[in-house]
Amino acid sequence: MTTTNASSLSSDWRQHIETFMARGWVQHGLVFLILLNAAILGLETNADLMSVWGELLHWIDHAILGIFMAEIVVLIFARKLDYFSDPWCVFDFIVVGIALIPASGSLSVLRALRVLRVLRLINKVDSMRKVVSGLLASLPGLGSVFGLIIIIFYVAAVIATNLFHEDFPQWFGDMGASAYTLFQVMTLEGWSQEIARPVMEVFPYAWVFFILFILIATFIIFNLFIAVIVDSITADKEQNDKDHQQFDAIQQELSTVLAELKEVRQLLEKR
Repeated sequence: MTTTNASSLSSDWRQHIETFMARGWVQHGLVFLILLNAAILGLETNADLMSVWGELLHWIDHAILGIFMAEIVVLIFARKLDYFSDPWCVFDFIVVGIALIPASGSLSVLRALRVLRVLRLINKVDSMRKVVSGLLASLPGLGSVFGLIIIIFYVAAVIATNLFHEDFPQWFGDMGASAYTLFQVMTLEGWSQEIARPVMEVFPYAWVFFILFILIATFIIFNLFIAVIVDSITADKEQNDKDHQQFDAIQQELSTVLAELKEVRQLLEKR
């Protein structure tokens, strides 16, 4: 009996902790601390500012880090091992845990990684989390689009190398140089004045190649990227809406059942 009571008390405490951590003002406070911490990490890059306020900024940074660590410890106590079954919680654990590794010697790069704490906003802001979830869900489709880009680049690089390597070895001397040049063309960075027009002075009809490549690689393929991402986010939103509708329906059905049970209880009490 004592063990059962202790277990029930522990379960109640965990439920209270979950309820407390889910409160709006707690989550808003954590978001504020994440933004403040990100601002402090940015201010630490200013040597003049650090010479005056450096000690205070370090103290605030450590205080905020302590709050983040306390949040994680409390949630682990409430959820136990289930905490690590949530990818977002694991992400928070890793990002905050980086700060506990001594940033000296070969690990000094970890000091720069402290700014990754600002990425915790993704877990705290529901709209951001939905966007990232949609992006992750679109990875299989994006892999197909990326494979298509590789094929197009390979074909275009072979053609460009065969056509232009003798007169323009600096741009199309080999497959690697051609691929890099075509990547610059795809980004539309100085492609006309710096690359296409000089090539057209030697090959007047080279514009056909460049125009076709830009139409296919830049406009069509990039639009495919956007279409896949938007479709994935839309599908994820529709699934979430469907889940919410099912939850509301179940909740409404339970309310109806409870109301009927209450009526039955009242009838039995009257008898």
